[in-house]
Amino acid sequence: MKAIRIHGFEAQPVLEEVPDPVHSPGRTVVRMQAATVGHIDRTVWRGSFLRHPPLPYTPGVEAAGIVVASERYAAGQRVWLRGSGLGTLFDGTWCELIDAPDEALGALPDALPMTLGAAFFSPTTSAWVALHEVARLQAGEQVLVTGASGAVGSLAVQLAIEAGCTAAAVGSDAEPPPVASADLLIDTVGGSVLSAVLPAVRPGGRAVLIGYTAGPTLQLDIAHFLQHDVALLPLNMFRREAAGRAAVPGLLARLADGRLHLDVRSFALADAAVALDWIAQRGHRGRAVLVP
Repeated sequence: MKAIRIHGFEAQPVLEEVPDPVHSPGRTVVRMQAATVGHIDRTVWRGSFLRHPPLPYTPGVEAAGIVVASERYAAGQRVWLRGSGLGTLFDGTWCELIDAPDEALGALPDALPMTLGAAFFSPTTSAWVALHEVARLQAGEQVLVTGASGAVGSLAVQLAIEAGCTAAAVGSDAEPPPVASADLLIDTVGGSVLSAVLPAVRPGGRAVLIGYTAGPTLQLDIAHFLQHDVALLPLNMFRREAAGRAAVPGLLARLADGRLHLDVRSFALADAAVALDWIAQRGHRGRAVLVP
């Protein structure tokens, strides 16, 4: 089979012929139809993630495809794949045949395209958990979202409106507003954008911190921050993955019937390097997926 291989951190991804996986108990072999290229894949590729597979390795933590061999799933079943060490502890999803732990799989509805099946998990569950598990969103609240052109940000806006809230997108050139009026800030970009927008949250409000594409540091005037009394709430989806997985059926139903929309851009498997560059560009819209 063909697979993308990484022979050194930040090295050019190479499309190579590798042996087909052999089915073993507790694991499922899936013929990949779409595999996501995400920021976690880029972080592992750079060697800056907290863990990584031994080199050389095949990246990819998310995908969708058709079951080839399994004790738990029927051959021919449509499935999505995510986590359980894929692409972080051992070889991942950027290959024609994926060897995955059974627990990494979930059933994919027929109504959902494979590209969406590969791309949905991280942004939809992150947005859902940020709003409903971390922030404890209440109907009628005012929500600000930074990075709303991105996958997580756009879904946070859609889900907040669905929950009966007022949601507004904040641009990357945000300036401190004259009046603090938002009950909740969902920040997906961090850095100077977060510093500029944080004063828009009313005293006693909350800010959920999801990403840091605009920079990993936040400078605070501690005296002012204490007076302002805004709770900074980090989102750690590794710790909250169970809550994300519990929300999956409802999120898939929303995507299938059009209540939620997620932009996806497809790249050929051989163009993995191009996809890695594309997701690093500020302002890119949606998610990148590799297709065989």
